[in-house]
Amino acid sequence: MTITLDRAQENFEIGFDEFVSATSLTRADKASKLASQIDMISQSPEGIKHLFERCIALEEAGIFENTPWTNPEKQAPPLVKGTLLAGHPTSSFEILSELRILAYAKGQAQSENFSQKDASNFLEEVLVYNLEFAFDELTEQSRSKLSDRERKKVINHFSFLIDSADLNGIKEKLAEEIKMVCAQRPIVTTSVRQLIELVHHKLELNESDDVDQTLAYYVNAIYFPGKIAAQHADMVAYGNVLESLSDEEFRTEVKEIADYLHQTGLTNPHLAVALVHCLKHKPTLIPDLLQLSDQGTSEWEKYQKYITKLCLTVFGPLNFRGIYGLKRMLERNLFSRRAVRAGLTNLRLIHVNDKVATRVIKSVSHSDESVDAIQYLLGAMLSILGQPIGIGQGNNATCQSARGISMWAQHSPAKLINMVTTVATANNFIMRFESQTLESNKIGKGLIDQLDHKLDAVSVVLVPHLDKIYNEMMRRAAGRGEDGHKWVNPALYGHWIPMGFASAYATLINAVQDFDGFVRLFYAGFHPEFNGGREMVYPNPIGIFITSSRGDMLGFHAISLLRVAKVKETGEIRAYFLNPNNEGRQDWGQGIKPSVFGNGERHGESSLPMHQFTARVYAFHFNPLEAKPRMELIPNNTISEVRQLAEKSWGKSYTWSDIKKQW
Repeated sequence: MTITLDRAQENFEIGFDEFVSATSLTRADKASKLASQIDMISQSPEGIKHLFERCIALEEAGIFENTPWTNPEKQAPPLVKGTLLAGHPTSSFEILSELRILAYAKGQAQSENFSQKDASNFLEEVLVYNLEFAFDELTEQSRSKLSDRERKKVINHFSFLIDSADLNGIKEKLAEEIKMVCAQRPIVTTSVRQLIELVHHKLELNESDDVDQTLAYYVNAIYFPGKIAAQHADMVAYGNVLESLSDEEFRTEVKEIADYLHQTGLTNPHLAVALVHCLKHKPTLIPDLLQLSDQGTSEWEKYQKYITKLCLTVFGPLNFRGIYGLKRMLERNLFSRRAVRAGLTNLRLIHVNDKVATRVIKSVSHSDESVDAIQYLLGAMLSILGQPIGIGQGNNATCQSARGISMWAQHSPAKLINMVTTVATANNFIMRFESQTLESNKIGKGLIDQLDHKLDAVSVVLVPHLDKIYNEMMRRAAGRGEDGHKWVNPALYGHWIPMGFASAYATLINAVQDFDGFVRLFYAGFHPEFNGGREMVYPNPIGIFITSSRGDMLGFHAISLLRVAKVKETGEIRAYFLNPNNEGRQDWGQGIKPSVFGNGERHGESSLPMHQFTARVYAFHFNPLEAKPRMELIPNNTISEVRQLAEKSWGKSYTWSDIKKQW
């Protein structure tokens, strides 16, 4: 039963009055009932605002008495996340307590032992530790802990805090967060744009301060990417001014815009207007506007007519998504593939199924009626093809589908375009599994009940169907005594997947079996010092154990190992991988923290030292003819180092057996 906001507020006020007038015998019961009303009212942004208006009255009425939140000065920012993840009633009291502290910080109330400055510092730390909640970009740990209901409550709360609190104290953290997200070049940039928008509207920046200069750079990348662009927020006026510029003035503007695009990966309406102007009137400046490499410039010159027609169909001031992907496509020489050009032409000409169109429009923040679904879809297609490891799964348990889209974009772009064309037209898809046909619309449910649309348009088209097909494949592969991914991965992803399959977990004996042999095989297949120096050609679908910041087992996750290489500066061997969980930086415990920048990562990659990465792997594919003969080359101390990390983290959840396997 859905309760309206007015009814929820009315019930809250009734519960509040009953609590205030309760006797000592009924007070605990009335407090519990009121907490339930707090939980209910927190389900909407308006409800959170109402709670803020009443939080001091609630405190004065004694709602925090005999609870861990009695004394605000004893609250610890690092513990807030765990409290929120614990769910109601704990999360409800935590939210109410933080709203009370916000009132202190704004000077609307006072506490004897908790000053206004103390309150401001507390909120700054809470926001720093929990930026993932501010824009609904949850980590794997948070997603596994929060129900949809609790997630909505927490997101509403942090949105209100962000809008209400003084953020000047977390400038450095905001600058670092924006920099690290942009370094990954995500296709969906909604969260980082919201951070930049927040900086633009809520913070005063000092040009002489280094941190403020960094923040100002990202603000300019979105709002003021050129000297002339900074003077014209209206895109029609900006376009008219561009037509009046001299060649030298226009070239200067173009190069300024290009620098922001190249350094941040962020697009903006001014860029789209300049792109359209160049396509129509100054095509020789396209390489400057997109800051293309020599390879990209050559590609543009060769396919200028085709690309011009495509881009004029897609881009404009109301649809600038995909321009960075276009740049990267040119530098990947994808237009030189006839099948890619034919596929994009076919996609451009289709009629999008009404249900698919609805999903596409939902995926676009601030969509406009003058831009149709096919334009958004084409823009996303260019992004995926240009940035194949910029994909994210949103708040969906669909990492398998995301890594498939990434793999096809890297190694079979025409296949991916054809898949999107088919699904966008029919809202249906067919794949084969062991000579049997699987049709998505004839399959029951997948792993997700309701799709989170915070995805790129290509993903919202494909993922609902891939998810159901993947789940059906796993259902049919169940009961074979081994991990079903052994058969499902090659069927789902294609012929790039090696025939060998290794799992650390043995289903038949319900234990981790021959982990030492498992590690030997992994190193023999992928570590350059033991595999003959061979580089990976295709991504390898890897199953990993997701662990908390304490190293505790949380669940399983699908990633792609992209390469293993030595860092030139340090000589360290690191594993570089695609983590489709929106954000490549996480804390997996034991000091294992994947990095996305500064250790030789390419845009979109996460990386870890080889031994740390291996300590979280539970399944992978390998070439039996190449890896098996090299297993004995792996030193015992290397095996012990990995095993120790594994046993003291996720391994505590399993029985271990040293019975040898026939790998």
